[in-house]
Amino acid sequence: MTDSRIDFTAADHAAELARAGAHVTGWRGATLLLIRRYPLGAIGAVIFTLFVFAAVFADVVAPMDPLSTNSRASLAAPSATYLLGADFMGRDVFSRLVYGARISLAVGLGATALGCLFGILVGLLSGYLGGWIDLVVQRVIDIMQSLPLLVMALVMAASLGPSLRNTIIAIAIPLVPNVARVIRSNTLSLREMPFVEAARAVGMGELRIALRHVLPNTLAPIIVLATAQLGSTILTEASLSFLGLGVPEPHPSWGRMLSESAAEYVRTAPWLVIFPGVAISLIVFGTNLLGDAVRDILDPRQRS
Repeated sequence: MTDSRIDFTAADHAAELARAGAHVTGWRGATLLLIRRYPLGAIGAVIFTLFVFAAVFADVVAPMDPLSTNSRASLAAPSATYLLGADFMGRDVFSRLVYGARISLAVGLGATALGCLFGILVGLLSGYLGGWIDLVVQRVIDIMQSLPLLVMALVMAASLGPSLRNTIIAIAIPLVPNVARVIRSNTLSLREMPFVEAARAVGMGELRIALRHVLPNTLAPIIVLATAQLGSTILTEASLSFLGLGVPEPHPSWGRMLSESAAEYVRTAPWLVIFPGVAISLIVFGTNLLGDAVRDILDPRQRS
């Protein structure tokens, strides 16, 4: 937090939650309290948790090998054997959706973490040092922010080539400017605070001051920003895979599943388009609801 008034507001909000939940103890009480106060956030958390569970335990949840083909089951409709039908190669759609959750969450979480890490370093360096370093860094950030996230990710993905690692890097780089801006704005105000002056007075080095005193006070807005951007990174990965620039075969990807089926089979086998589209919509919807709840919890001024 950047000033004492905001710190008091956050502390007062935490005390209010504690008083309201005084009659319950443990994680169950805290969960019930959050469900009552942030029902939409709880729904988003449930959706996100279900996808994480499916991704982690895909070997158990998926009834079939997502890569195994069966020509006899080509374009099979949903049934007891193929819960969500089969694609044109006879591969089980449900199993591919479950394993596709691994790809989407791995790219989403990896790109968000990598983008936030570099954004924190760039923003902290720019805001704390100032001068010509801040001027140069901000001009570079202005250039990067002139392009939308998807456009810049397309450029990076086309340059790096299709692979899981390159997709994470291609999506992470466009996230750096937004994170750097937030960190810089907080750093500019924090570096003039009395506790920073006191640290300098006792002989503490500038690097230690930046990492020990300034950086921890900028983490709350970064948590909010990262949670809010998670859905965007997952949607961007699906878009890149749809265009053939994301995660390549044989990895099952929701975007690639749409790309393979949208043009030829949307009328004859609509389940090949409907179910991947529903999966993408649900995970983005869930992460957005969860991000809004995290924002409200960490910044009471934003509560509706």
